[in-house]
Formats: sequence, C-alpha cells, structure tokens
Amino acid sequence: MALYAIGDVQGCDAELGALLEAIGFSADRDQAWFVGDLVNRGPASLHVLRRVRALGDAAIVTLGNHDLHLLAVALGCARVRSDDTLAEVLAAPDRDALLEWLLQRPLLHEDKALKLCLVHAGLPPQWDLGTAQNCARELERALRHNPEKLFNEMYGDKPDRWDPALRGAARLRFIANCFTRLRYLDARGRLALREKLAPTEHERPSLIPWFEAENAAWRGTRIIFGHWSTLGFFRNDDVIGLDTGCVWGGSLTALRLDAPDAPPVCIECATSL
Repeated sequence: MALYAIGDVQGCDAELGALLEAIGFSADRDQAWFVGDLVNRGPASLHVLRRVRALGDAAIVTLGNHDLHLLAVALGCARVRSDDTLAEVLAAPDRDALLEWLLQRPLLHEDKALKLCLVHAGLPPQWDLGTAQNCARELERALRHNPEKLFNEMYGDKPDRWDPALRGAARLRFIANCFTRLRYLDARGRLALREKLAPTEHERPSLIPWFEAENAAWRGTRIIFGHWSTLGFFRNDDVIGLDTGCVWGGSLTALRLDAPDAPPVCIECATSL
C-alpha cells in the first residue's frame, strides 16, 4: 500500500485524474489524503466530488473553507459569490448524496503510527494534538447536528486567540478559522486571517507563518496542510504544505507519505482563472 497526500483540488478534475494516473494510484491498495477544498473556483467541482467519493475508504478528506462554503450555500446560509463555480453541484441529481458525504468529512485526520496529521489550514500554537482532536470533533458534531445554526454564527475574524474558556458560537468560530483559514499569527499568537501573501512578499514583519510559532504545543507530529497557494510546496521537519495553486495556473501536487524524502509529483494546470 502507498499513502499519498494531495493538495487543494478546487474543481480541477482533469488535473486530478492525470495526477492519480501519474502516481499509479489504485483504490484497491493505496490511500490518498486530500487536504480539503475539493470544490470551487475551478471548472469541474461536481466531477471532483463524484471522483473522490467513488474512491470510498481509499480517500481521506479534511474539510476546507470552500467545502464549508458549498455546504453553507446549499443550506441557504451563505450567498453565492461572483467567483463561485458551484452551480453544477447545486443542480446535480445526486446533489443530496454528495453534500451529505461532504458533511461527514472530518476537520482533522491523524495517523499515530506514522506521526502524521492532516488539516486544511493550520493549528494555533496553544493547541497540543489532543486539544486539536477534541476541537475538531466538537466542530464536526455541531456541523452534523445543526449545520444551519453553525453557519449562521460561524463567519467572522474574532475571537483571534485561543482561550479554553471560550464557549458557544465564539468557540466554534475560532476552531473553524484555525482549521480552514489560518496562515499567519502575530507575535502574541493571535490569528491574522486577512494576510494571504507568501512570507517573502507580505509587508508586515510582525506576522509569522502559523507553523513557525515558538514552543507550539502541537509539535511532535508532522502536520500536512493546504490552503496557502502563495506559499506553494513546503516541507520541513514539522509540516508539509501542498497547495501549489492549480486553479491559479500552478499545479496539482501529490506527495508519497510512507516513503521518506520522496519528491513531489506535480501536474501542471490545464486552465486557470
């Protein structure tokens, strides 16, 4: 069995098909971890959802911000944005089955034997892996029990720093922002959610990538993430970043996780925004 992680697909189904072929992926023997954002911005979100769902247990998918946005739109809790490409999913005859499958995806997946953890965006420095697991399960329960209530209260940038005493909508909003939106922190460990540029390009020296926080409690397990197309492929002892911006004219990337120091496999984008 080979274990691969795959970056943000965002509706780029042709590239995903080519990537799975390039790595010789077989659902009968291999497993693929998807970092989230299967849908939106690209031209074929419906085909991506159908393809990944059809992989069954061979696919592990963590939810990203665009996946949550699709669910919120489908439930009437968010408006369709001008750059969304979700209409085909929303009108599909198998819409309900696909959305229910998406609703059941986790926010975090961990392989304790390999000391690997999969999320879409990042983790705040105050969380150890146990706290992260508990927070993920808490948000998943809220999403599945009453998604309309969650989505109606989820959007916003505050609170921006973890406090175990947080309760209710504020607590769930912070958790959702970490798992699906986080890129940068400030010097006090607060989320800086509006900055999207690469570390070499932004002009706010007080901000650091979330994975560079000193004494972060989550260290000890390698975190695999996406969400950051301007960062591109990134790998060190603590993290692996796999969003190489396919939908923006970059590439779609897979990395074999059970083969140390394996090179990434990339498929260039056929069409871009």
